[in-house]
Amino acid sequence: MLDALADPFRQGIGQRALVEMIVLGLACGPLGAWVLLYRQSYASESLAHAMLPGLVLASLAGLPLALGAGAGLVVAAVAIALASRVARVGADAAVAVVVTAMFGTGALLALSPEVPARLAELLFGDPLSVTTGEIAVSALLTGGVLVALGALHRDLAIAGFDPATAPSLGAAPARTELALLVLLAVTTLVAVQALGNLLVVAIVIAPGAAALRLASRLRAVLALSAGLALLAGIGGLYLSYYVDVAAGAAIALVAIATFALTLPVGPSTGTERSRGRSPVEAVGARA
Repeated sequence: MLDALADPFRQGIGQRALVEMIVLGLACGPLGAWVLLYRQSYASESLAHAMLPGLVLASLAGLPLALGAGAGLVVAAVAIALASRVARVGADAAVAVVVTAMFGTGALLALSPEVPARLAELLFGDPLSVTTGEIAVSALLTGGVLVALGALHRDLAIAGFDPATAPSLGAAPARTELALLVLLAVTTLVAVQALGNLLVVAIVIAPGAAALRLASRLRAVLALSAGLALLAGIGGLYLSYYVDVAAGAAIALVAIATFALTLPVGPSTGTERSRGRSPVEAVGARA
């Protein structure tokens, strides 16, 4: 039994993947819970997809993927801001149009014959290929995200659950939401190297969604979401090793399965359902 548990991590490649997923889980879980509480799950997917052209161009030019992903985010942000200023184009439509255009451009660039053979890693990720240097960068940025979430905890709670009185309590809803989106962009930028452009959303959203169904106190939700993100990362690595499937896809599947298992339980099935509250509203009522 102990051998079965240890086998996937006897080699350096497995050990590095394990450390990377622990690092990412600590940031993605709590951040995903806040993203859901602020109803910004679409923004999470949008940010990930907007990175694709930059990732492909960086791969073609031999530049660091993080640099290309960051450039893609900047271009998307500018395009969305410009499109939102058009009177007949709302903010939601602007985001949808820009993200679709960015993703389509990335897909066209990916068809170039000069694209490296490892393009699939840009789309689906490969935590087994992470280097020690990439883990160090992930750990540094994850630490920064966790420190920022801790510093913003009060403002996030006040602005998210009681925006009407937030200014009188010293919290600015617009500024707080912007800070959350910046943290989401940074986390996505880090996680996309291990989980890919298409799968990174799963590890950000699914653990938080599951935690919201299992707990109704804010601090419990944040702690549980981190634990479930770690479970998805480690469980996915085991699944990849023993079933011989891609590690990134396995991690995403375990994360989604974790959420699926919570569907019959949680705050939405008992008292909260009788009150007509969703799990998000239940947490807000107790924050």
